Amino acid sequence: MRCQGWGQYAAPHKYSGPQYAHLRVGLLGGSFNPAHAGHRHISLYALKTLKLDQVWWLVSPQNPLKSSAEMGSLAERLAWARIAGRHPRIRVTDLESRLGTRYTADTLEQLTRRFPKTRFVWLMGADNLRQIPRWREWTRIFRLVPIAVFSRPTYSLSALGGVAAQRFARRRVPDLRARGLADATPPAWTFLRNPLHPASATAIRRARARGS
Repeated sequence: MRCQGWGQYAAPHKYSGPQYAHLRVGLLGGSFNPAHAGHRHISLYALKTLKLDQVWWLVSPQNPLKSSAEMGSLAERLAWARIAGRHPRIRVTDLESRLGTRYTADTLEQLTRRFPKTRFVWLMGADNLRQIPRWREWTRIFRLVPIAVFSRPTYSLSALGGVAAQRFARRRVPDLRARGLADATPPAWTFLRNPLHPASATAIRRARARGS
C-alpha cells in the first residue's frame, strides 16, 4: 500500500509506509476551536523535551464533552490549525474523521494498530489530566501509549492530586527522564513544568464575537 506525500501540513491518507517506522510522534488532540499560539508553544516544547520527531495535531470532528453551538466547521478549524501550527515538524491532520473514531481511546487503538512501529506519546494539558476520568475508557488511554502532561495555569495542583494521577502514581516518570518517555512501556506518564503561555481559545472566540 502506497502513502501519499505529506507536503508541509498534510496527514497520511494511507496507513502504512516505511517513513513512519520508528518515528517518535507526539499526538495533540482537541477541537482546536480555534488553534492558537499556545498549541504551537506546547508542540515545540514537546519536540525538544520529549525528543520527538514530529507532533501531529488531531483536529477532532466534535469533542464529545463540548457543545457544538460555538464550534467551527472541521474545514475551518483545520485551516486555522494550518496557520497556527506552521512548522516543518508539526502535522495538522483530520485522522479522527478519516478513521471514524469519536473517542480518544478508540483513536489511539486504531493508530497503534495501523502504525505498529511508530512510538506515540499522547500530549495533554493539566486541565485534561484532572478531567480525564470523565473520558470514555480513560484507563485504556493510559495503557495504550505513554502520556506527557503539561502545566496549565490554575490546574496543575488539582490535576496532580486528582483521580488519574493517583491511580497511576507508580507509573509516573520523573521529568528528568522525559526524553525517554516515547520508549517507555505504558502505562507511563510524566508531568512537565513547561513555561506557561497565556493564549486561550475561549478568549479568542470571545474577542472575535466582539469584533475586536
